[in-house]
Amino acid sequence: MGAVVERRGLDAAEVRTRSRAPAGRARTRAVAGLVVRRLVLAVPVLLLVSFAVFLLAAASPFDPIHQYYGVQIFDASAADVARVRQQLDLDRPVLVRFWDWLSGILSGDLGTSRSMRAPVADVLARRLPWTLLLTCCGLALAVVFSLVIGTVAAWRQGGWTDRLITALGHALEGIPPFVVALLAIALFSLGLGWLPVAGLTDAGSSLGPGQVLEHLVLPAAVLGLSQAPWLVLHVRQSLLAAFTEDHVTGARARGLRERVVVARHALPTALLPFVTLIGARIPELVTGAVLVEEVFSWPGVASAVVTAAKAADYPLLAILTLLATAAVLLGSLLADVAAVLLDPRVSADG
Repeated sequence: MGAVVERRGLDAAEVRTRSRAPAGRARTRAVAGLVVRRLVLAVPVLLLVSFAVFLLAAASPFDPIHQYYGVQIFDASAADVARVRQQLDLDRPVLVRFWDWLSGILSGDLGTSRSMRAPVADVLARRLPWTLLLTCCGLALAVVFSLVIGTVAAWRQGGWTDRLITALGHALEGIPPFVVALLAIALFSLGLGWLPVAGLTDAGSSLGPGQVLEHLVLPAAVLGLSQAPWLVLHVRQSLLAAFTEDHVTGARARGLRERVVVARHALPTALLPFVTLIGARIPELVTGAVLVEEVFSWPGVASAVVTAAKAADYPLLAILTLLATAAVLLGSLLADVAAVLLDPRVSADG
């Protein structure tokens, strides 16, 4: 009899295991289908964005030839200006220039930046790693800070801590990142002298991890703080909604400590909308990174964006815009994939 019961238990466990396997494989196929669909849709989006960049640059009031010559344009003859314009392919229609650029991209040639006087690939190789370092550190700080502070505010709902955090969150929502950056420089650099004002290293110092870390602290903190108010308020609101869920009420009824209820039952429920919000905040993160880099003279792609825009530098401007667009699309895709994986109720169709 005992053997029969044991065998029935094993059969039940085997059935559950086998039932989970097809569901897991179906979920994996659904996520893979979602990724493929988004990647296919990203191709026309990137093409349209790049073409729009060429059209906007062609309609720009800035003449690329003036940016190329600088003040020497006043000493250049009309024949020299026409010759340089022809050499830079600025005399050809915008559609022809776009097709030449696109053909070069497909063959692996990113073109040459007129404003930087260097190949676009070299400009990206020098500047993009520093932008990625700043944005990743800023996003990590924003996520950790918002999870901690938002949880504390929801946990202490109605208390002075909650009111203070909520008031500061609403107040900081409308402050642009460059204003936060200027205030941080005035306080921590000029006032207290704790951190350097700008750049990647001190004057005359060699590039090293210590110098980079010291100069990274303030811009990364400013970028993270500028993104944190929306995340903090969202975490607080999601946790308050999670506190009313049946499983959280049941955990409290079982006599579990409030810390355990918040950390193990309410917070995982609130993470799903939080992950989705992070994906939606990627455009704001990209814009904030550009502003913060400009204020702190961080050697990323921000100054290249400004220079390329003023000079109507088609190859560099188009590539930088494509990278920003790809970052937004990738952030949205990762947020949707995480939502599908975290919650089986979320459909992968879309």
